[in-house]
Amino acid sequence: MSQAERRLAVVLFNLGGPDSLKAVRPFLFNLFADRAIIRLPTLPRLALATLISTTRAKGAKVNYARMGGRSPLLPETEAQARALQAELDQRLPRTESRVFIAMRYWTPMTGQTAAEVAAFAPDEVVLLPLYPQFSTTTTQSSLDAWRAAYKGAGRVRAVCCYPNQDGLVKAHAERVLEVWRKAGSPWPIRVLFSAHGLPETVVADGDPYQAQIEATAVAVVERLRADIGRDLDWRVCYQSRVGPMKWLGPYTLQSIDEAGAEGMSLLVAPIAFVSEHVETLCELDHDYALAAERAGCPLYLRAPALCVQPSFIDGLAGMVQKALAGPCATLPAGPWRCQDGWRGCPRTKDAE
Repeated sequence: MSQAERRLAVVLFNLGGPDSLKAVRPFLFNLFADRAIIRLPTLPRLALATLISTTRAKGAKVNYARMGGRSPLLPETEAQARALQAELDQRLPRTESRVFIAMRYWTPMTGQTAAEVAAFAPDEVVLLPLYPQFSTTTTQSSLDAWRAAYKGAGRVRAVCCYPNQDGLVKAHAERVLEVWRKAGSPWPIRVLFSAHGLPETVVADGDPYQAQIEATAVAVVERLRADIGRDLDWRVCYQSRVGPMKWLGPYTLQSIDEAGAEGMSLLVAPIAFVSEHVETLCELDHDYALAAERAGCPLYLRAPALCVQPSFIDGLAGMVQKALAGPCATLPAGPWRCQDGWRGCPRTKDAE
């Protein structure tokens, strides 16, 4: 390889997951202790995080036990990092690139990764969340943690969102078509784009997450229509609701019941998840499959998460290149633009 002209650190953000059953409760505590998740003053927030993590640990351990006693999220993210590393090495032959992983609530956590990146002494740092749709509860929380932890060298740029980026959309459509065709191209069938939910109050406070989820779904549907040559029956719905407050709807379970009442078959696509983890392997594959059977759905299919789908990795690499050339540290990597009223958008904050 020719002499490198610069050093590039790419940091993949993700939530993380427990690597053992013993880690389940502390992982849950870290999650609910985040002020981006529970918006209370420190002492009541920590008290509530202790209560929630203690009461939910037993049920959560059952789900993680189904997956072999640990979350698959880190191994999946490591595979994505290796695939992205290989793609960047091809695209940027005169750049010494290294892809790092920073998990928000379990190892390797942000502080550890920030120290590793600083030791690498990069000229450029690109922060790349594996949350395609921006939310203050995910991307912004990870960005805030990074900015507090990183003291190293390099010009830092971040991709804040990419809800309708070409590689992302193509990869989702490919996953849906792969499952549909393998099942014999059943028709009619309803596609449910299931995303992790948020309390409605978060969206009402200016978070663009819901609008970005819907933008991703619309873009995927347009591509699917072109690929199969017919209109689709599809819905956006939200899963993983916690607590008594009102969350974004319709809920995925509600959408499954409606499909069953109509005698519709279902193909569920995890539109906000790029890796397999507890919400896909337990909720979608187990709990919701049983719900579909009880509701009377003739067929229940589930599209895999994107993982190392080549189109997705290609899209990630393209976003890194664009971030290196872009003037704005939070410029989206696709055609998305937030409205002025979405106060949670970091581009809006940068403009203030």
